[in-house]
Amino acid sequence: MFPDIARDDVFRLETQRLWLRWPRLSDAGAIELYCSKWEVARHTARIPHPYPKGGAERFVYAAREANTLGRDLTLVLTPIRAPQRTIGAVSLERRGADRLTLGYALAPEVWGRGFASEAVAAVVAIAFKLTRVAEIEASVRLANFASRRVLEKTGFVHIERGLSDAPARGAMVECDVFAYRRADWIARAGASTMEAAR
Repeated sequence: MFPDIARDDVFRLETQRLWLRWPRLSDAGAIELYCSKWEVARHTARIPHPYPKGGAERFVYAAREANTLGRDLTLVLTPIRAPQRTIGAVSLERRGADRLTLGYALAPEVWGRGFASEAVAAVVAIAFKLTRVAEIEASVRLANFASRRVLEKTGFVHIERGLSDAPARGAMVECDVFAYRRADWIARAGASTMEAAR
């Protein structure tokens, strides 16, 4: 799904304040630190709690393999001013021939600073630029108001409420499902371009 340019570990995105790059084993300590916190894990479908020892290393290996195959794209977030400091991760996973699913997690100490919105906007843009996907979906637990705001701010639209599989929680959980369609992204990108030209 993702082309050769994204399948090399030198691939990197730059936003106003962040580098988004492939995960490395040197990121595992920081990933384990934030994933082991209940306030992070409880809103996710896949981060177990307690977080298993070695889980971050397995995450890095799996992400790099999926990136290499072009099946998915998982990137870690590092501040431009502190590029060795890993503060989160964002992923786009293939769901069928023309759809991706978005997921992300950030360290609690950087919550509320707009980093998630910055990272989500960047990966959405690169997904629509590099692939032919028609839509990107994301699910949010009902109590996760911050994540809902991130999605709405970056252009996702609420489409339904329902039960989603949450293997790390051991059950189905009620979620709101959001979608970002290519046509909406093109319209929004065009409007931003016209606004910037004024």
